[in-house]
Amino acid sequence: MEINPTAQMLEQRIAKLFEHLRKAGPAFDTAIIVSKVNLYYFTGTMQDGVLVLRKDGMTAFFVHKSFDRARMESPLDAVFKMTSYRDMLAYLPQNLGSTYMETEIIPLAMLERLRKHFLIEEIHPLDRIIMHIRAVKTSFELALISESGRQHQIALETIVPGLLREGMSETDFSAELYSSMIRLGHHGVSRFSMFQTEMIVGQVGFGETSIYPTSFDGPGGMQGMCPAVPLIGRRDRYLRKGDIVFADIGYGVYGYHSDKTQVYSFGAVPAPDTAEIHNACRGVLEKVSAMLLPGSLPSEIYHRSMQDLPPCLSKNFMGYGNEGVRFLGHGVGLQIDELPVIAKGHFGQLQENMVIALEPKCGIKGIGTVGTEETFAVKKDGPVCLTGGAREIMVVPAK
Repeated sequence: MEINPTAQMLEQRIAKLFEHLRKAGPAFDTAIIVSKVNLYYFTGTMQDGVLVLRKDGMTAFFVHKSFDRARMESPLDAVFKMTSYRDMLAYLPQNLGSTYMETEIIPLAMLERLRKHFLIEEIHPLDRIIMHIRAVKTSFELALISESGRQHQIALETIVPGLLREGMSETDFSAELYSSMIRLGHHGVSRFSMFQTEMIVGQVGFGETSIYPTSFDGPGGMQGMCPAVPLIGRRDRYLRKGDIVFADIGYGVYGYHSDKTQVYSFGAVPAPDTAEIHNACRGVLEKVSAMLLPGSLPSEIYHRSMQDLPPCLSKNFMGYGNEGVRFLGHGVGLQIDELPVIAKGHFGQLQENMVIALEPKCGIKGIGTVGTEETFAVKKDGPVCLTGGAREIMVVPAK
């Protein structure tokens, strides 16, 4: 299995970006990319640098640190050492004209430093253009996401049941799960495009902590360590018999992610109403996933799914109380929150080889969050689940 993009792959990605930019309005003179994930996508290395595309077809990657590593890892020819933005004047005109940038990412201070040396007549957003390109995966990318999904299934269905024990804290569980994932092959981070989003393992919670309000844009909850670190889990929330364990985990190999959620019941069979709600979420997943076909509209999929929910999902579906989110799924790739989004207002047609995580979930007062999440590849003959498929609540014997 290839783990690094080849020069041909990168050249094809850059050519596609040029194609989209030339069709964009307003017309473009220059495109500037600074975010590390997008730099990796187009250059094959993740350095402190600036990738510049010019309307005449010029592509140049200016690297501050590490230039040596960029030369080792990137198969592109046009890689230049840079100590300051002034150095780019040897290759670029002073007037960059109509310039496309990652406006959701680039800091104002960086923009002002660029403007010390270059005239930028207009600024236009580049983010959505790149995200649309990244949304359709190549066979190289699908192979990595599929491997992530394979390992992901092992982690949640085989490893987690062996970790859970009475009296362990949420932080114990997160730490031991993370360690197990790394040994299995996980690349160690969960990357998001959402501004200032941090995540280590994922959202985990014992019982009621999985409906605790959170700023994270997802249907589950997590109290975390403290207000300053609302991650990992509570040190003083210990696993008890009868607890529902919620594990919404991001996984990845060689840069590419999968997304999967599994719910467990520790030391007891879940209550009938809890099992009913969980299985209703599984039913929604089955219904929605069947609609993941090339040509389908995400907004129509969302509308049809929300119009026909089972009665037991009438409250707290996709988030507890006031914390509900307005989507059912999202793209997955180099980041866990990519395009397309299965939500109202998203009208672009699905295309073959898009990868989408569907996550119908529901909060239950005094119990926690139940439901499921699986990652699918969109195929003309029907979606392919890459993470093993939704399961009922797994009962884990107490120990």
